[in-house]
Amino acid sequence: MNTYKSFKVAALAMTGLFAAVCNHAMAADANKLMETCAACHGKDGASHDANVPIIGGMSSSYLHDELIAYQNRERPCPETKYVDGPKKDQKTDMCQIARDLSEADITAVSQYLAAKKFVRATQKNDAALASQGKVYFADHCEKCHTEGGSVAEDDSSILAGQWIPYLRESFDEFKSGKRPMDKKMKPKFDEMNKQDMEAVINYLGGEK
Repeated sequence: MNTYKSFKVAALAMTGLFAAVCNHAMAADANKLMETCAACHGKDGASHDANVPIIGGMSSSYLHDELIAYQNRERPCPETKYVDGPKKDQKTDMCQIARDLSEADITAVSQYLAAKKFVRATQKNDAALASQGKVYFADHCEKCHTEGGSVAEDDSSILAGQWIPYLRESFDEFKSGKRPMDKKMKPKFDEMNKQDMEAVINYLGGEK
């Protein structure tokens, strides 16, 4: 093997080794960061608290953008408490948690969670409202939130099977203007009255 070929093989080997080390480091960083996330969102983002969203299985781009939004305080950050872990019952909020995350941290957490399964909430809903909501959703929302809001790659990631109290809080934030929304979504959302919102929330929350 000539010198050039030897150098090329060595370079490729080093590139592979570097990628493996980086991937391992990213996984290790994500595991450590997820200890904080899991204290509220549950293991692998499968929240058991009705007020805390299920985030495992959502798209990495959506998770990344939402963490950036918290860093920039573009999303409301109501005070809450750690549900579990060493800081259980201590006060915190998402802006505070996201504030010190680096871009590498955000990428690691987003990719880690995106690789997990979305575990839909087990909860009761109003069947009559859900039936109304299914029709309303198909007419007004399905174009962007495809397959009943169950596709991770859609703009708002997975809605079907999300906790009803969290959905209700999010809808209220959108309706009041506290939480920004896409321009294409605003006209549709402005048309919704309280009954429409509750119907859609019960439909999405009841999806299995």
